[in-house]
Amino acid sequence: MRITAVDTVQVETWPHLIWVRVHTDEGLIGLGETSYHTEAVAGYIHQVAAPYLVGKDPTRIDLHSRTLLKSLMALVGYQGSGAEVRSVAAVDIALWDILGQKAGMPIYMLLGGLSRDSIRVYNTCNAYRPGWKRKPGDPGEGYWRLLPAGKPEGPYEDLDGFINRADELAESLLAEGIQAMKIYPFNAAAEASGGLHLSSADLKTALEPFRKARAKVGDKIDIMVDFHSLWNLPQAKRIARALEDYEPYWLEDPVKMDNVDVLADYTAATRLTVCGSETLGTRAEFREVIDRRAVGIVMFDVSWVGGISEARKIAAMAENQHLPVAPHDATGPVTLISGNHVVMNAPNGLIQELVRSYYSTWYRDIVTDLPKLENGIMRPLTGPGLGTRLQPDLLKRKDARIRTTKA
Repeated sequence: MRITAVDTVQVETWPHLIWVRVHTDEGLIGLGETSYHTEAVAGYIHQVAAPYLVGKDPTRIDLHSRTLLKSLMALVGYQGSGAEVRSVAAVDIALWDILGQKAGMPIYMLLGGLSRDSIRVYNTCNAYRPGWKRKPGDPGEGYWRLLPAGKPEGPYEDLDGFINRADELAESLLAEGIQAMKIYPFNAAAEASGGLHLSSADLKTALEPFRKARAKVGDKIDIMVDFHSLWNLPQAKRIARALEDYEPYWLEDPVKMDNVDVLADYTAATRLTVCGSETLGTRAEFREVIDRRAVGIVMFDVSWVGGISEARKIAAMAENQHLPVAPHDATGPVTLISGNHVVMNAPNGLIQELVRSYYSTWYRDIVTDLPKLENGIMRPLTGPGLGTRLQPDLLKRKDARIRTTKA
């Protein structure tokens, strides 16, 4: 089997996403995805990755991953979550998809089989329309303060929910069997001060969602808090101390992930569990974080970290240090599915991230199948490879742009 062509697919409706399709001479087509800075990703794929891949055996995944990430083809951009690494991630996911289709098995079977039949999910409390779909002048301009403009678009306006009605939101999630939620109420203050200063009044405001949720449902729901790496170390420590009474499940990305000493200092200063980080790319960046015990839960985004190949190796590194892993997804449906394959196989897989406002709406406009969610539990897809495809009509849309590199 040989690769005959590589496509990139971009759709104006979802400008943060780009899909990669790898075609073979046996008619199998592998699907991959990554997000953000999509023009740079497309450029790398058609200038570097696709010319290398066309004509080669798609099943030699580790060879292709290493060549694109670590060979003379990657003198720059071989670490972090830059465009090169994210491009390789999308290609890598597509190659695993082809291998699974060829074998007639879901990807998690190729990784070693299921370590569990299902997995608990937590809901990241976003709105239906992420920041990239907002227009300047919309109420609450700025990603972290975006509130629904006009009437709610459905029952899951969870960004507005955690800011203004965290008690009702917690009840809503529990009614669906979802027993964990992730919120980010400190981000507005971080944007205002550049992460340098948090007033007592702003601290009190940011703690209000925790107070409301705990007052309404007690400890029936786990609350994760995401800081999106926006704070300096002193303020991050101060926030951690203030949160201890509310027993959050984890503190995610409190500071920028560019100094492991700082992260380890933060982790040592709090009795709460620290989670990180979706912002890291490749196992090389995760190695020091894991070895230094700078986090208690290892989070990776399959479409940013370098693909399924890198994610499964990071999961194994974390398992060796007795650390659980939790895949990130608040970006796209193929990322959700790819992370689910990894976490369903990994013996140390802890929990699956989900954005119910995305899962219930526009994710379904993009792919044919999603993992089944019932009563807060997700079950994996069972079809070969990823178990899903792009919706056929997506490729025919007037706002779709398809670029192809052939032999």
